[in-house]
Amino acid sequence: MKILVIEDELSMQEIIKETLEKESYIIESATTFDSAIDKIVSYDYDCILLDIMLPGGSGLDILSELKKLDKASNVIIISAKNSIEDKVMGLNLGADDYLIKPFHIAELTARVKSILRRKSLNGKNEVEIKNVKINFDDRTVAINNEEVIFNRKEYDILAYFISNKDRLVNKAALAEHVWGDYMDQANDFEFIYSQIKNLRKKLKDHNADIEIQAVYGIGYKLHVL
Repeated sequence: MKILVIEDELSMQEIIKETLEKESYIIESATTFDSAIDKIVSYDYDCILLDIMLPGGSGLDILSELKKLDKASNVIIISAKNSIEDKVMGLNLGADDYLIKPFHIAELTARVKSILRRKSLNGKNEVEIKNVKINFDDRTVAINNEEVIFNRKEYDILAYFISNKDRLVNKAALAEHVWGDYMDQANDFEFIYSQIKNLRKKLKDHNADIEIQAVYGIGYKLHVL
């Protein structure tokens, strides 16, 4: 899962980033209005943490832009402004939650997890497809009721496919989801090919009833056997 943190206070941004990375989320960040706009226009995120007061503009204007782009779901406003007007405006513009600074980082983490469950799992933290069961909170995978160990990238790719099991996933979207802000450091998709190859082998070796199928020239799709 990929999260964008739009926060100009660097110490706060770093605390949020470090905490959510420990939960194995991919974190990208923006510190100004303009850099945030560039991010939301160019990329898709599973969740956005949005400060209202930013250098160069208002977070509420970013929320308006997200609404125009049909990307306003899964937004948590994090703001020092405790005003009814801002809360109402933010929620009316499509924000899912409003958290007032200062807050406990554990509460923010819990709210992020809650929103992500609602997004991809209809509130559930576990999904079972045939003989494969994945727990998104514990980051565990069981095949035929036996836990199978995947490395972090393999798990992230499998979780992404299961969360998008009815969609064709192109290579660029998958690379962006797994690589995040460091994607530009990769010259090609070899790192994706390698992880997909290992993931396919583990699924096959453990007789999983799902497989990752390649769609020539486009990307991949989860197939149920």
